[in-house]
Formats: sequence, C-alpha cells, structure tokens
Amino acid sequence: MKLPSPIQAYFDADKDAARPAPTEAFAVNALVKDEGKTHIGHKAIAAWWRAAKAQYQATSQPLQITNEASRFTVLAEVSGKFPGSPLVLSFIFTLKEDSIVALEIGA
Repeated sequence: MKLPSPIQAYFDADKDAARPAPTEAFAVNALVKDEGKTHIGHKAIAAWWRAAKAQYQATSQPLQITNEASRFTVLAEVSGKFPGSPLVLSFIFTLKEDSIVALEIGA
C-alpha cells in the first residue's frame, strides 16, 4: 500500500518500540489526539510517543487508506500489551506541505 511519505515515516517508526518518535514527520506545532488527551509540538509528541511505547509496547500495521483533500484515514491493526489486542484503530492524519499537522487516533 502506498502511503504519503510523512505517514509512511510514522508507521515505519512504529515498527520498533525502541525507535524515537518520528517528530521529523510532524510540523513544529502539530497536534496529536489520543486517549482523550491532546499533545502539541515536537516535545509533547515525543513524550507521548515514549510513554505510549513504554506502557503498551504497541505496533501498528496499516490495512487500508482513504483520503479526502488533506485528510488521510488509515485503518491499522494495533498489537501490544493491552486488553483486546490486536485491535483495528483509525489514524486520521491531516497533512500540509508534506508534514503531519494533526493526528487523531481512535476506535
């Protein structure tokens, strides 16, 4: 499946729990919404990434992508140390100028 380069960078980094957050794929003032919390900017996104990896040790495998204008919805199978694993979650990316400006993760 062909993913836009910043989205591919996100999922490539997600394959290995030891890899750092793919902040280079995000705009400087990007935001991530996950588990009812919002994280804004590279520093906050990196902290969210490290905490999530430590807690859940999750990895994601993209299954399907759809897009409407600059919004891309990726359905991905997420496996890790959490109840119900694996689950299919939606990752809604908003891109601008080849960077992720927003990411919302949900069921």
